[in-house]
Amino acid sequence: MDDPNQRPRILIVDVSRMARATLIKSIRDQYSFREEADGEAGWQALVLDHSIRLVICALSLPMLDGNGLLARVRASKLTRLRQIPVLMIAGDNEQTGEQAKALGASDVIGREIDSSQLLARIASLLQPASSGQNEVKDATGGDAQHPATGLPTRQYIEVQAAQALAQALRLDAPASILVMGFDRFDALRKEHGDVVAGQLQKKFASILAQKVRKEDSLGHYSDSELVVVSPGTPYPACEAFAGRLREAFAVANIAIHGQRLALSVSIGVANTPVDQVSSATSLLSLAGARLKTAQKAGGNRVLACVDKTSTEPPVPRLGHAIDLIRTGHAHAVIPHLVSLCKEMLPFLELLEREFKLGLPLADIRKRVLDREQEVQDTRHA
Repeated sequence: MDDPNQRPRILIVDVSRMARATLIKSIRDQYSFREEADGEAGWQALVLDHSIRLVICALSLPMLDGNGLLARVRASKLTRLRQIPVLMIAGDNEQTGEQAKALGASDVIGREIDSSQLLARIASLLQPASSGQNEVKDATGGDAQHPATGLPTRQYIEVQAAQALAQALRLDAPASILVMGFDRFDALRKEHGDVVAGQLQKKFASILAQKVRKEDSLGHYSDSELVVVSPGTPYPACEAFAGRLREAFAVANIAIHGQRLALSVSIGVANTPVDQVSSATSLLSLAGARLKTAQKAGGNRVLACVDKTSTEPPVPRLGHAIDLIRTGHAHAVIPHLVSLCKEMLPFLELLEREFKLGLPLADIRKRVLDREQEVQDTRHA
């Protein structure tokens, strides 16, 4: 919740570090600020930072120019963004200034504006906005920010997914979506309460926010499930990222009242063009359905661009298996001993050749083959 005594926050978007410094010097005694050097970074800041009350933006920007950023803001489905005051730096070109106003600029200033005039313009623009500071709502009237994590809600994600798919189709490029959540989250909530469940969601969101790229969009798929929209990311890279994320939570040391929680996450991945879908809604739904399927199959797994998931738990990488043993999860490694032993045999053979340790390699191979046969006989029984 916003602190009514907190100074209004201003976003300054300008490629020139010197220009940003000059503006900051003018406003810092009365306003807090955030600065970005390109239009895309400015857009991401606006979407994720709900404390921003006004934007000062240059016209000439890399990635996305000032008019492009302004058009995107005014076309947003989030009321908060559509109504945010935007002060454009248009220089002395009257035609350029008029064009910015036509696109929805709240006011236009020149580069040489003095501090007192700038502060007066800002105060004038913030005055009508202050009465509606608490109306941070999306186009349907719902909350634009999830109360537990502070991340954007599903509607924002749907907009980002539509933009990513449109860009993918236009540029003949890939786009990926990951929908993820804690396994058995309802049971965790029932056992430990809503407060602990909320803390876990915040932890999950915090870890994800540090791992996603600047161009990715992070938000809620549902109340307890998060989603990442990743434009330009091919299917193999996205599935690999999902696998690393799953492994990180499998060995995470998260404790409540001194008691370590056994946590795992499952992740559903969808991708265009691998998944032949024609809409962003379909791509989102496909990733969400794959998450549910992975959880029903036992959890702690990633389900990507395949028709059905295996009923067997995923085989951990050797390094991850060692991490599991070190953190007291040896039981999770035991079902995969045959596969892991096969992977280790070349390493053991190298050790024996170099150090002459007298390792019983023939016996190890025989025991691995015997265990493998036992497993196959059990499956066919």
